[in-house]
Amino acid sequence: MTACSTDSQAPPPTVRPYGTWTSPLTAARVTAGALRLDHIVVDGADVYWVEGRAAEGGRSVVVRRTPDGRIADVTPPGFNARTRVHEYGGAAYTVHDGTVYFSNFADQRLYRQAGPAAPEPMTPAGYRYAEGMVDPARGRLIAVREQHGGGEAVNTIVAVPLDARGGDAGAVLVSGADFYSDPILSPDGARLAWLEWRHPNMPWDGTELWLADLGADGDGSVRGPTRVAGGPDESIFQPEWSPDGRLYFVSDRTGWWNLYRLADDGAAEAIHPMAAEFGKPQWTFSMRSYAFITATRIAATFSQGGRWRLALIETDPRTFEPVTLAIAPVESIRATNRELFFIGASPTEPRLIARMTLAAVEAEVLRRSSADTMDPAWISTGEAITFPSEGAEVHAFYYPPKNPDYAAPDGERPPLLVLGHGGPTGATDDGLDLAVQFWTSRGFAVVDVNYGGSTGYGRAYRDRLKGQWGVVDVADCVNAARYLVAQGKADPARLIIRGGSAGGYTALAALTFHDVFTAGASYYGISDIEVLARETHKFESRYLDSLVGPYPARRDLYVARSPLHALDRLSTPLILFQGLEDQVVPPNQSELMAEAVRRKGVPVAYVAFEGEQHGFRRAETIIRALEAELYFYGAVLGFKPADTIAPVRIDNIERAR
Repeated sequence: MTACSTDSQAPPPTVRPYGTWTSPLTAARVTAGALRLDHIVVDGADVYWVEGRAAEGGRSVVVRRTPDGRIADVTPPGFNARTRVHEYGGAAYTVHDGTVYFSNFADQRLYRQAGPAAPEPMTPAGYRYAEGMVDPARGRLIAVREQHGGGEAVNTIVAVPLDARGGDAGAVLVSGADFYSDPILSPDGARLAWLEWRHPNMPWDGTELWLADLGADGDGSVRGPTRVAGGPDESIFQPEWSPDGRLYFVSDRTGWWNLYRLADDGAAEAIHPMAAEFGKPQWTFSMRSYAFITATRIAATFSQGGRWRLALIETDPRTFEPVTLAIAPVESIRATNRELFFIGASPTEPRLIARMTLAAVEAEVLRRSSADTMDPAWISTGEAITFPSEGAEVHAFYYPPKNPDYAAPDGERPPLLVLGHGGPTGATDDGLDLAVQFWTSRGFAVVDVNYGGSTGYGRAYRDRLKGQWGVVDVADCVNAARYLVAQGKADPARLIIRGGSAGGYTALAALTFHDVFTAGASYYGISDIEVLARETHKFESRYLDSLVGPYPARRDLYVARSPLHALDRLSTPLILFQGLEDQVVPPNQSELMAEAVRRKGVPVAYVAFEGEQHGFRRAETIIRALEAELYFYGAVLGFKPADTIAPVRIDNIERAR
């Protein structure tokens, strides 16, 4: 955004009510050139990553950066490097000696792409693959495989020949657990380590780290598998081999995800204990918080107070050196002995691919997730706040309205958007999010809440949500709004709650069971958690056992906490957005809610999108959803947005006038 002059000759701000300010950050600009950046891989001197492109219908493309700085697509048109293992996917490709092995979204088959040649199928249809790594000595790709059909999906670790021609689904190496991740081969190729876990655990509840020898007679089979760490109440994250063959991992055994290594006697040896998180909830594959520079030097990322930082760790002797960077490392760190690569962000920079040379200790931007560059005069930066809620201190980031061209009338308080992140086991950070700036530049205040159950604040904070989903998260969002009203930073008559997926459920529950908010928006949110428990996919099929209670034994809780079953208490205008191909939260969740609210006579709008799954990826969808949401708030709260927006059908709108 460069048409935003703030020099001394600029005219004084125009006085106009909050919510009606004109902003150059249109919904189209929010999505202009928008990329979802993911999964960095270093292969020799080349660096690869994935770009999910809204302008291409959300297609995921593997790109390569060569040492001379050239960036080019690897994945050709017609292919989409994305896997559906666990439905959330991740780690859909790997690279070895210039050959890319990837999962194609349309058919979920593995493909091999050598240089400029067209991709060739390796596996048959009917299987899904993720998190592959090449075993060069045995000429095979080791990966997590998920097989569907005939009941619950079956997850295994398999080996697929590198020269497979489309008919080999892979030989099973490890089986028997409900879930697997992180299969990693030791540097000498003699041992395989992996993570596994079982129902009802999610990977942030309890996982097991296993280690086995690989057959030396050429078949590469798993011999003598042994559990070396973890269990039902200990979450292990990112096992990794050091260059000299020592096994490292992250464990939350002390209440914080800290870094350990396996000692010669089999004990877990803490590397640098501290009250910080070196791990994350494994919603997707190949999440990485540390990387080896040398056998004894580690680049590690960690979270404190909701913000990610970088440190360089020496293991022999032990030293811990925090590194101050303008760009925080938040995802997918990789290292060579000279440089680091990571996905980073800052309060003034959206997600980006960064390169840091160890000699200079400063980050260089290789690729930004947005083609738009905002003038800092327009950026509302997040203020980390804590506030009391149900006997705990809760964390959030508060963004005040900011627009250098406008000021509000004296005494007016801004409308407040309360955001609840998805998961619900997840977290938000203060990296620049243009969707947040869309609202603040129009005169809305925003508070992004890391409610109880969020990660980044230790296991005890994460466990606040155990058995209390729909209670603790809702109360924390309600109390965030009340706190900001008490601080004079929000208008009590214009409090709005919005969220997606689990955050959408939190929004719906807050609107139904509390009378604090005056409007709300649910993006593919859950309205009936009993239906979710019966119909969701394998990865989350027992998630609600810990969040709510065992089903059907505690069906009473599922009914009591489902907004759909308490509509007599709902009297707040609501807009719902839904992808019609969503397999995580099926469309009937939003459709049932919309119809029930409509029958009750409360203002409601339902906006559905063909071709969208869980989490909108297409530019036209994101644009329409943002504009429709703004239109809805204007209609039900009684103000006229400055934007020209195509009308949205709002049933019972006369009730709001």
